Amino acid sequence: MTLIADIEVELKDARRARDDQRRDALALVLNALRSAEKELQRVLSDEESLQVLQRERKKRVEAMEAFDAAGREEQADREEYELDVIEEFMPDQLSEDELEEIVDDVIAEVGATSIRDLGRVMADAMPRRTRSRPSWLGSATACSTPCANGSAARSRCAATG
Repeated sequence: MTLIADIEVELKDARRARDDQRRDALALVLNALRSAEKELQRVLSDEESLQVLQRERKKRVEAMEAFDAAGREEQADREEYELDVIEEFMPDQLSEDELEEIVDDVIAEVGATSIRDLGRVMADAMPRRTRSRPSWLGSATACSTPCANGSAARSRCAATG
């Protein structure tokens, strides 16, 4: 299931439950994703969907801080709620200790000894950076089933679902 489909289901549930605040927050996220699709004139990939969520998250954090600084607690609380809803659909963030452990493991595996090895360390560390992936992100491994265009899909495809 794609992120947009997941959010549409959640939006329908929020409407049925008459949860106006959640409904509004989900509608904003869904609108941002659909706008990105229209801009690109194609369906968003998992990575692009995650980028949209990250951009929306950043907007909410900045707005929340601005409202707090201006003493507008009600608006800050609304932004914080929207931020919480957005984060439901994002991968869990690593703690500093977990990140340090991953980087230390990669440095040992690569045999990095100087700052010149940073590129290799980053290339190996980045795929390991998320603790858990939301269901809409699919598998992190490549699909071995050839798709209609002759290439193997990175996550979900029509052949494997």
